[in-house]
Amino acid sequence: MARPNFPPTPDPDQEPLEREDLAREEGPSKSQRKRDMHALQGLGEALVELNDERLVSLDLPESLRDAVIKARKITRHEARRRQMQYIGKLMRDIDAEPIRARLAEWAGQSARQVGRHKGLERWRERLLDDDDALTEYAHKHPGIDLQALRALIREARRERAAAQPPRRYRELFRFLQAAEQEPTSGA
Repeated sequence: MARPNFPPTPDPDQEPLEREDLAREEGPSKSQRKRDMHALQGLGEALVELNDERLVSLDLPESLRDAVIKARKITRHEARRRQMQYIGKLMRDIDAEPIRARLAEWAGQSARQVGRHKGLERWRERLLDDDDALTEYAHKHPGIDLQALRALIREARRERAAAQPPRRYRELFRFLQAAEQEPTSGA
């Protein structure tokens, strides 16, 4: 009967620090290398989703940029999967941290814009539903044209009651948007 081929057991006489040094010399484990490759492939997928303007601003190597552009055009599942693996392979040769940082910056800007937009929508609804909200809004924005704001609110309420197209409703949003941007433009 043949003996199974087990890896050798560590030498108990060998110091633990020496074993750690040997492990460091071998480099990252196969599992870690695989996780790193999948992370780079995921980063490549994020690159494929970018618009042309942002893709060009990243200053990628030409081969990687061409591979990303080509991946956008591929619709078949298996072909796209292979192209994404190729992009991941190309990304192993570059420093991915600046790309990650730029993508995170863009994601943060986008999240702030969405938050600002939702906040303006909440203000618009409050102004249309509650008369006291106008007083609160006027205190937060002292330089606002209250007469124009009141007229827009009144017209938007009429549109809503008559089930008309929301023209004034949209104008009210644009008015609030302009009021939010005024203090930053004066600074």
